[in-house]
Amino acid sequence: MITNEQEQALRGWFAGRLPEGLFAELLDVTVDREEITVIGRIPEPDLAAEASEVERAASLDGRISEFRERTRDERIKVAREAEHRFGRKVSWGVECGGKRAMYTTVSAPVMTRLRQPERQTLDTLIAGGVARSRSEALAWCVRLVQRNADTWLSDLRDSLEHVQQVRAQGPDAE
Repeated sequence: MITNEQEQALRGWFAGRLPEGLFAELLDVTVDREEITVIGRIPEPDLAAEASEVERAASLDGRISEFRERTRDERIKVAREAEHRFGRKVSWGVECGGKRAMYTTVSAPVMTRLRQPERQTLDTLIAGGVARSRSEALAWCVRLVQRNADTWLSDLRDSLEHVQQVRAQGPDAE
């Protein structure tokens, strides 16, 4: 787990390193063991006031696609530098008009041993058409917990941050 201070330093590095004007606003920089995710806001396309929802949705898709292609070389250059510096892959995302799109995110394998009751739960999700495989069913379960336990997970992350700070002050701290 990365400390709050390390995450702030990482966010600061990206804020300083991103090419001027790449994003209208840097929204989020998150990190875990494998990946750094950088999300920025880009301007919405100009549409007439009477534009339909279909036209608006299509214009956002077009703007997001245009941004991805136009900024690819710049983003790759920054990503390579960050990957070398921080030892993690960099993924990108944008928000435009309330729509969020992610580019090439890392999908890391996670190994686990499950007893029969847990396997039966995953198999029930497969039989019910919720997932096609145990791996997909497990990912579905993680997303469900994430969605329904945000406050609890946030409190847990804060507690882990405090544990890391206390450890850093211990007698073996350098």
